Amino acid sequence: MPSIRVSLIDDDVESRAIFSQWINEAEGLCCAGEYGTAEEAILNLERQRPDVAIVDINLPGISGIECVQRLKPLLPTVQFIILTVYSDSEHLFDALAAGAAGYLLKRTARQDLIEAVQSAHSGASPMTGSIARKVVQYFHAGPVAEDDSRLTGREQMVLEYLANGYLYKEIATSLGISVFTVNAHVRHIYEKMHVRSRAQAVAKFVQRRGRIPARD
Repeated sequence: MPSIRVSLIDDDVESRAIFSQWINEAEGLCCAGEYGTAEEAILNLERQRPDVAIVDINLPGISGIECVQRLKPLLPTVQFIILTVYSDSEHLFDALAAGAAGYLLKRTARQDLIEAVQSAHSGASPMTGSIARKVVQYFHAGPVAEDDSRLTGREQMVLEYLANGYLYKEIATSLGISVFTVNAHVRHIYEKMHVRSRAQAVAKFVQRRGRIPARD
């Protein structure tokens, strides 16, 4: 089975070395490249085409979020995971809107990081637990966004599970439906919300409510 190819974009040399070691030692993963700046990554990732890219939010020059925003249209199949010291909502939603598939705190443990890479590659949206709860809690507050008003109750539930990082098979088990039905719901969600990815759907859902939830 081919390894999941992971690129690291982080200006902290020590952090890159640690994450690279974790990835190379994990079964089924390999480090495909390391970059200290967004500018380097933008120049090289289109040629390298990793499966997953882990991007530090605080990069010198172009930020991690802008890096993802520039690369995602060029590399739509690459799953970007933002690594950050920030747990506030503003950075979270900015990252999702840019096209990030996941959002992890930089203190994430080794096994959690490995599982996040695997989850992102399989189509999930990995997030540190406290951050995922922010998204889910936000779903329960405020008026429904214009695009969301067209979603059925079951589609709203599926979108909530997606935001919380559940895999399709886990959503199917939780709701007592088939994976095929989950896929159909997701397809309808994308069509109704005029988006092409789960990250875009989540970001659009929360941003169009007209307010940002309180920070920590």
